[in-house]
Amino acid sequence: MKPIYSDILKELRKDKKLTQQDMGDMMGISQATYCDYENGVRRMPLSMLSFLADTLGTSTDYILGRTAEIRPYPKRPGRPGK
Repeated sequence: MKPIYSDILKELRKDKKLTQQDMGDMMGISQATYCDYENGVRRMPLSMLSFLADTLGTSTDYILGRTAEIRPYPKRPGRPGK
């Protein structure tokens, strides 16, 4: 059984008009590795989940199917690099 985030990642990626190759390039991984993440064949590290949420303009909870709210949460003030 594939994880719920598989379909969500694919939908978000396509909404941004990005290919799996584009995503792999942005993440510094191969297209095949990204494909494995998107299809639930391989578990992604939390750092990649956070990167995907930021890149795709949503929250990790949305990607994981824990909320129906696609908008990302407001960032905490004072967080470096955010």
